[in-house]
Amino acid sequence: MKFEDIGKYDYHLPQELIRKRGIEPRDAAKLFVYDTVRDTVFHDTFANLAEYLPRRSVMALNETRVVPARLMLRKETGGKIEVFVLANEMGALNGDIPVLVDRKCVPGMKLGFPDGSFFEVVSQDENRFFVRLRSDFLLETLLDRYGSTPIPHYLETGNEDNEEAELRRRYQTVFADSGASVAAPTASLHFTDRVFDSLEKRGIESVRVGLDVGLGTFAPLRKDNFETKTLHRERITVSADTTDRLNRAKKEGRPIVAVGTTALRTLESVISSADDMNRVFHPYSGDTDIFIFQPHRFRSSDILVTNFHLPQSSLMLLVDAFLRDKGSKRSLVSLYEEAIRERYAFYSFGDSMLLL
Repeated sequence: MKFEDIGKYDYHLPQELIRKRGIEPRDAAKLFVYDTVRDTVFHDTFANLAEYLPRRSVMALNETRVVPARLMLRKETGGKIEVFVLANEMGALNGDIPVLVDRKCVPGMKLGFPDGSFFEVVSQDENRFFVRLRSDFLLETLLDRYGSTPIPHYLETGNEDNEEAELRRRYQTVFADSGASVAAPTASLHFTDRVFDSLEKRGIESVRVGLDVGLGTFAPLRKDNFETKTLHRERITVSADTTDRLNRAKKEGRPIVAVGTTALRTLESVISSADDMNRVFHPYSGDTDIFIFQPHRFRSSDILVTNFHLPQSSLMLLVDAFLRDKGSKRSLVSLYEEAIRERYAFYSFGDSMLLL
């Protein structure tokens, strides 16, 4: 595939199919099931996910946490400035904190919190600034106290007093545990205790991986992405316990289910590129920049749970590559068009898709 082909990944989505709030219960979201072997489509709800998965599958989930990374601070002159903390990048840095700002900013400037704490701007790198925190509190404490949830701009936020508290609950998976993301792994937002109970009854095991989602997820694709086969860097973590369980599943012939494009990107980053008979997962903590588009031979996963993604996005290309590798008789766009006819909701708070 070439950059010039990206127009093939466009589709028309009625605005009313962009769900602006998470639904309750979470597992009431619709589930679009496409069986690539039988070329059949089923329509159900996410609560019944387990019924479509092979018994004794192993499911990989991204346990990253979304942090309230958007701050409204004040310059020394008294003017307001919005500061977006790139929390997902901090794990790879020592000391200085990378941020984005919405207005003029220069090194030496101080950006104040309401309690007297402040960021001191120390340097600039293209559109990013680097700041140092001057405070008696940890950054995590200040973000929790003054930050807001960094939901995508196409979602309405409203003016309700409890809006931020609700977003912190709803734009977070029920199993979020570690890491720091500035966007949610949305395919996992549908999981509930009831879904996990039903998976356990079918002998479906869950393992956790970590990928800290960054703003690069939403960046437009460029020609050089295709030439270098790389994207924005994101920090991933896969423990030895997780790889041991995944490798054991491979040896036993048990299907591996990637929950979301973030989990799939992580798994493809930590599996060896050896022949199909000798694929091995390796523990890893560091960055990945792989860009997956067709043609791509997937070595890590057999089944994918995902949401419906923005047109011409890297996420859509990843899902399409997965479909093509499985020998799908239908294109991803044609499946999206059917979902639109069936009134599925799209994007972050949208419905779910299962590709078998």
